[in-house]
Order: sequence, then structure tokens, then C-alpha cells
Amino acid sequence: MYFASRVQAGRMLATQLLPKYRYENCAVIGIGDGGVMIGAQIASQLHCVLTMLMIEEINLPREPIAIGGMLEDGTFSYNNSMSAGELDEMTSEYHGVIEQEKLSVFHKMNGLLGSGGLINRDLLRGHNIILASDGFKDSFTLDMALQFLKPIKIEKLIVATPLASVKAIDRMHITVDEINCLSVVEDYMDTDHYYEANDKPDHQTIIETIEKIVLQWQ
Repeated sequence: MYFASRVQAGRMLATQLLPKYRYENCAVIGIGDGGVMIGAQIASQLHCVLTMLMIEEINLPREPIAIGGMLEDGTFSYNNSMSAGELDEMTSEYHGVIEQEKLSVFHKMNGLLGSGGLINRDLLRGHNIILASDGFKDSFTLDMALQFLKPIKIEKLIVATPLASVKAIDRMHITVDEINCLSVVEDYMDTDHYYEANDKPDHQTIIETIEKIVLQWQ
């Protein structure tokens, strides 16, 4: 399934979620800039807060998948889709590279966050959390988001995404309370491939979208 834009896909998901959550205590968390574009459409319909969870991958030379990832608070986790043997081999060979990448990514995230700051976990407690993404190629970013939310007592965890691979959906079935996915993709390509328009604006515009979401309530 293809979409004209992330805005269009977000509106389609909002239509699904509106009847059930319009009058519930909700908060929308967009995973990265693309997730904010999806989440903004949902938050404006549900009249709820929108925030962003930044997750940056740690990649190694010539490796097709990330060895790990870092959350905006500096928490690092290895990619659990890799076996223990694979991780041992890579961390032994690339220890210095990994540590340098972690430092570089953390500085980059601090620069990008700017006035957006970190998510205030206290504002999420007791809410139905709608985790919005523009696409889950695998379960890696989902697992990172789950790690971030683990210490927070929430009501329900709801995933809203236009696209997800079979592997990602399988993971969702055992980790979240509700899945809203418009298309399950068997041979998942790069997420941008499924959108006709590249409608991800610059990061500052994303931050402004978060800050002004209440003004966009419909």
C-alpha cells in the first residue's frame, strides 16, 4: 500500500482512532520526525498532547542493520534482533568505533532537540499512549520506545502506523495493547519508498509542529 504523504496517512489513522479515543486521556508520541508528521494528525483530532521520542541508530561499516540505538536521554541498547554471538563478535572488533559513534550521536541529538527538550515522563503517566511512526521496517525502534516507556505507569499502549513489516507486527502482538496498522508489508523496503511526497520538513519545523499542535485542533 502506498500513500500520497505522511499527512494523508496520519489522517487515515486518526479516522480509525477518533471514535474510540476522542474523549479518553491520551498522549501521542511520534517516533522521530516522520512519526511526528503522522502523530500530528492524530493529536489534532483527539485534542491531546503531541511529543517526540528521538531514537538514533548506531551503525557499523558494511553492516546492513544497526548494532544498537540511543534514546534522547542517552540510554543505549544493542539491537536484540542480533544473536549473542553476533553481538560479541561485533563489539569485540568495533569497540572503539561503537563508543565513538555513541558519543557523536549523543551530541547530535542534543543539538537537534534544542527548545524541544526531553519528554517529560510525568506528563505521560496514567495516559493512553499512542505511539506513532511513519513505518516499522523491523522491531528495533519499537523495542527502543518500549524501553523508554517501561518505567512509566501508563493506561494503554497503542501503536499507530501506516506501515509495518511482518516481523514488526509479530513483535507488537506480544508487547502492546492495541495495533492500528494500515498495511502489513511482507518485503519491506525503505520507509520513504511508500510515500509519493517526501513531506518530512526540517527539524525546527517539526519542533514548531509539536509546540503549536493545540492551535491545530479541529
